[in-house]
Amino acid sequence: MEGTMEQSLSPGALKLIDLALDEDAGRGDVTTRLTVPADAIGEGRVIAKADVVISGLAAFEAVMRRVDARIKVARRVSDGDAVERNAVILTADGPLASLLVAERTALNFLQRLSGVATLTRRFVATLPPGSKAVIADTRKTTPGMRGLEKIAVLHGGGRNHRADLAGGVLIKENHIAAAGSIVAAIARCREGAPHSLRVEVEVQSEDDLRSAIDAGADAVLLDNMDPERIRRCAEIAGGRVVLEASGGVTLETVAAIAAAGVDVISVGALTHSAPAADLSFLLEGA
Repeated sequence: MEGTMEQSLSPGALKLIDLALDEDAGRGDVTTRLTVPADAIGEGRVIAKADVVISGLAAFEAVMRRVDARIKVARRVSDGDAVERNAVILTADGPLASLLVAERTALNFLQRLSGVATLTRRFVATLPPGSKAVIADTRKTTPGMRGLEKIAVLHGGGRNHRADLAGGVLIKENHIAAAGSIVAAIARCREGAPHSLRVEVEVQSEDDLRSAIDAGADAVLLDNMDPERIRRCAEIAGGRVVLEASGGVTLETVAAIAAAGVDVISVGALTHSAPAADLSFLLEGA
């Protein structure tokens, strides 16, 4: 249905798409204008050049349709699908000049978001069998792309941490310093925060953990702890709080961290270090 893809994206995502198009094509496409007949019609295919998990199909289609509403995009896969090298992701047909104008911006979104989904899926697949831990993202996202990247994490099988600073109470080292202590910081948040917000506090030691639990924290973030220290903290907590591990988590360490007994492993690399998926847009006919 016309407009469906645009309607499925947030106003912020559509604004970002418009900014990206203005950045790339705001002054026109001189090469296409000089080489492509105005009445030429074409069809292109997006091909996976490696094994990837797909995310960003709505953004790809929105870019195409904002350039030219006559472009028709046909999906061959869905967001969250794992596809193999050489798989056809989608086809797009319409005015050839418009396809060429939209191509780079549309691919940039699809490659970036599929890269996030692919890396997330790798982390999730590395968790040991039967683990209770889940993989979550952080706020270390590309400026302006947080909403899209967090959806990509979901497509990869991960979970979303808070979306923004208003999405939850997370007392960190600087908040504790400003409040004077972990106990004081938690007390202030308990007094002033909406009842629906979970109070989480970041700790650096086992003693900090005990203080946080005694002060009534709902969740505790174990910051940059190795698996053995995490294991000791899990024993101290005894299931009384949600335990989250964060800081320097890699594909090589995530299994040991999960086995140590945490509930959540937050990984900044999902969004700040994911490589773009290797995808190509190839014209099949004109």
